[in-house]
Amino acid sequence: MLSRTEFEALFDTFTESAWRLEIQPAYDEPEEREPLRRWLAGEPDDLEWIADWWAWIRDITSAGKRFGRVRVLYDPSTDYQRYELSVLTPPAVEAGEDIRILPEARARELELPEQDFWLFDDARVAVLHFGSDGVAGAELIEDTAAVRPFQQARDRAWDASVAYREWAHANIP
Repeated sequence: MLSRTEFEALFDTFTESAWRLEIQPAYDEPEEREPLRRWLAGEPDDLEWIADWWAWIRDITSAGKRFGRVRVLYDPSTDYQRYELSVLTPPAVEAGEDIRILPEARARELELPEQDFWLFDDARVAVLHFGSDGVAGAELIEDTAAVRPFQQARDRAWDASVAYREWAHANIP
């Protein structure tokens, strides 16, 4: 089991691609609590607290690395998902992240894992574990045979999902 710090270090070491299955209906990350509260209250947010993340995505994708995810969308969507999709996702996509949307019912049909995971360089999997302060750590899987089911889950989710821009065009007024 990797600590949160050890898990975060994986983002400094991947060489080609990082991909995430985002299956939870909400995340309780400390740095997102106040921005989410402000959004729910209709208060402004300059988003400076996350700007470095988007700059990092821009840098790594400009360097030729691929960075993507599939977000599973619940029906009805949660406050967190509405915030994430309307406020946080457009700048991430603009920075170069390939984000796709998959309805939760379809995710169940595809028999996707019930835990979020990151797949790094198509060779290492970090299965996320959550605590009261968001990501608590991750189980690192590097055995080729054990990684294969995660690659297959990624492929099923990717093929069945819709690119964020296409989804937003049909769903955001």
